Amino acid sequence: MSLKQKLHGPRAVVAPGVFDPLTALLATAAGFEALYVSGAAIAYTRLGRPDIGLVSMSEVAETIALVRDRVSTPLIVDADNGYGNALNVQRTVRMFERAGATAIQLEDQTLPKRCGHLQDKGIIPSAEMTGKIRAAADARTHAETLIIARTDAVAVEGFECAIERAHRYAEAGADVLFVEAPTSRAQLAAVTATLGAVRPLVANMVEGGETPLASADDLSALGFRLVIFPGGIVRALARTARDYYNSLARHGTNAPFADRMFDFRALNDVIGTPEMLAQGRRYERGDAA
Repeated sequence: MSLKQKLHGPRAVVAPGVFDPLTALLATAAGFEALYVSGAAIAYTRLGRPDIGLVSMSEVAETIALVRDRVSTPLIVDADNGYGNALNVQRTVRMFERAGATAIQLEDQTLPKRCGHLQDKGIIPSAEMTGKIRAAADARTHAETLIIARTDAVAVEGFECAIERAHRYAEAGADVLFVEAPTSRAQLAAVTATLGAVRPLVANMVEGGETPLASADDLSALGFRLVIFPGGIVRALARTARDYYNSLARHGTNAPFADRMFDFRALNDVIGTPEMLAQGRRYERGDAA
């Protein structure tokens, strides 16, 4: 079943954030049906910087291609605001689709953008955004490639304006709608009440963000069909890495931290080293498939 079909199913698809092939491999092994290639997570890990529009289109395209080479799981890709106007959006869609994106998320923020859960965001006129959505839909090659339209209007123009924008984005050709950063459970419920019959809806769970945290089951019951956890993996890894480095600096050995690590063999098993070496030996011998 395609991601498009799953988003019209009875339960929400849960997509954890990933930022490289290793996190994508681990998330796939955990059983997730889709992965979210997070622009914020790429900024955090590749640049060591905040999510304020510093990551380029080519850097995200390279990440998609590397992840796709390792896993076949559907990839929902954060394309920020398309990195420019409608023509930039079309190039972004073409590049990301070729690299292996299954769904491409575009937001209505101005340039430079910033994380949806930061303050002082700016948004473009809704007419400009509808043109970018139409441009994105025209640029895709495959009908199964989804265009996700995100509005950040809740924090800028208010909740009602965000709902109005979402309706316009659906009319412009968006396959999935994403009202970013509702500030209460009541607003989450209002999103599904007003838009649930229009398009599949995204809920974004950000630890410490503007939206109250809820479980995927709870959000599914409200009517959301895609629940993303974009930056959770980086927050978890960053804390673990800090503790690891502090432990190593304090003790001069990894022994006190060993029960919180893969050892050499265990990590090689996770990434498939034995299988790859065996495959290389078969090719060296010229064995038939």
